[in-house]
Amino acid sequence: MPPTHTHLPQRPRMLPAIALIAALAVLTTSGCAVWRIRQSAELARQSEPFEASPAGAAASLLVVGDSTAVGTGASSPANSVAGLIGQAHPRLKITNRAKDGAKFADIAGQLNALGDQRFDAILVLGGGNDVIRLTRYETLEQDIARTAELARTHAGLVVMMPSGNVGNAPFFFAPWSWWMTKRSQVLHGFVREAAKDNGALYVNLYKDKEQDPFAQRPDELNAKDGLHPSDAGYRLWLNELNQQADFSNRLAALRRQG
Repeated sequence: MPPTHTHLPQRPRMLPAIALIAALAVLTTSGCAVWRIRQSAELARQSEPFEASPAGAAASLLVVGDSTAVGTGASSPANSVAGLIGQAHPRLKITNRAKDGAKFADIAGQLNALGDQRFDAILVLGGGNDVIRLTRYETLEQDIARTAELARTHAGLVVMMPSGNVGNAPFFFAPWSWWMTKRSQVLHGFVREAAKDNGALYVNLYKDKEQDPFAQRPDELNAKDGLHPSDAGYRLWLNELNQQADFSNRLAALRRQG
């Protein structure tokens, strides 16, 4: 488990340019990596965000984020995090603005485009693309803070659940995976601070390899691209959401208030 203290982790130095170029070359020329990239692109093309508009909805939930908020890797939208929430709360209106490939800057854009719309709760899932696509730490910190600030203007209950330890995904291998792990640690530090500063809840999916179910049970919990969660992986995420943020009970309370 990562440290429980609240100050931001020390920002690691960027790898020397030659090491980065070498790592990228290995990643992109590996036959396995090329196959996984194609699988990931295909899963993204097949994915659709789950939404629900039940008659007489008692409460409303907005989902924003990246492919993990869309549910890429799940066998159907109903098996995504949003879909599983919808199954458990059939009278909940769910609006999903997530997009495959979104970074935190895009997630802030999803929220900014809402105008004056209000929701009872907002769930933010994202961060993996910022880790993988090497968003500068200063920029990432600002984008996360902006996302948290915007979310609180649209809902009283905000939960931020960034992607877990990206370095543990079968998609990556050493030494690239080590760097992805370090960047994931920094991501979680930024989200933890932004959530605290804006009265939001933070759900910690980051785990070291020895304690990470996604690393210990890769075939079960990862989709075929080795990057996104499978149906079982999304169920595990929902369990963490409910255990750490008491999300299901909080939604039920919103329904009673409605």
